[in-house]
Amino acid sequence: MNRHDPEGSIAEAAKAYSNWGRWGADDRLGTLNFLEEAKRREGAALVRRGVSFSLAQSFDMSGPQKGWRRRTNPVHTMLDTGTDAALGNQGFPHGFGGADDVIAMPLQCSTQWDGLGHIFDHGKAWNGRDAEKVVTSDGDLVTGIEHMAPYVAGRGVLLDVGRVAGEGGELPDGFAITEEHLTATAEAHGVRVGRGDIVVVRTGQLTRARREGWGDYAGGPAPGLSFTTAGWLHRTEIAAIATDTWGFEVRPNEFEHAFQPLHQVAIPNIGLLIGEMWDPDALAEDCAADGVYEFWLTAAPLPVTGAVGSPVNPVAVK
Repeated sequence: MNRHDPEGSIAEAAKAYSNWGRWGADDRLGTLNFLEEAKRREGAALVRRGVSFSLAQSFDMSGPQKGWRRRTNPVHTMLDTGTDAALGNQGFPHGFGGADDVIAMPLQCSTQWDGLGHIFDHGKAWNGRDAEKVVTSDGDLVTGIEHMAPYVAGRGVLLDVGRVAGEGGELPDGFAITEEHLTATAEAHGVRVGRGDIVVVRTGQLTRARREGWGDYAGGPAPGLSFTTAGWLHRTEIAAIATDTWGFEVRPNEFEHAFQPLHQVAIPNIGLLIGEMWDPDALAEDCAADGVYEFWLTAAPLPVTGAVGSPVNPVAVK
């Protein structure tokens, strides 16, 4: 990796790790194709205690967003309330009353998946398609995230890199997680990572943000995956990967004058489903207590037609 040549390094990695055509010209799922029925059965068999954990942050106005790319925190508004019911303003008979509400939010303002139409590489979307023909003002016409809604459930694996490689369970901002860190963490946890797995990487940055305030959590410096993990992401044939950070990869990025270069390889070229701003803290505490770092994980995106990302409430069951 030449830190002075992001263009060359991205092009080299994109060529080396491309999955274009692997599942045919019409593919809409990318690496989710690795999550087959046998892998789901394997994941379901991991449920022994019945304890469950939500891996989602809250969806409210106290979230981390500060307006970058017009991303705001969710705005929750009540349409009908208990007051309306008590005052008889709702027009229902025999004392019936209720409450209704609405939420307005960018689809990627809290715990979420990046869809395959989210990132392009030199005008090319996933599977080599022309970006301008895939995502228009009508949305993602080909790989809209609704196509993934039935499939994101299977064997989950937690890699608590913050606990293994950090101090006090946290990695500092700017810490680049390499393949060696990921491998060492898996070995420390006694868990394997492979084909069809949904991997959750904990850095501890969210823990720190909760303690110290959001600061620059949304878009600022952060621990995250090194660009050099592109080969590992491709070779392991994982179905998806998520982190507790805003941007998945290390920030500042490892190149001069670059922006999210690992995204540029992973999404449009590998076809990898990437999750961001997940909250694995409670799960991580339980895994550390019982020594079991694999579990059933269901994390279906909302089937918003044509969306290039989606909020999600991932649920891990052990």
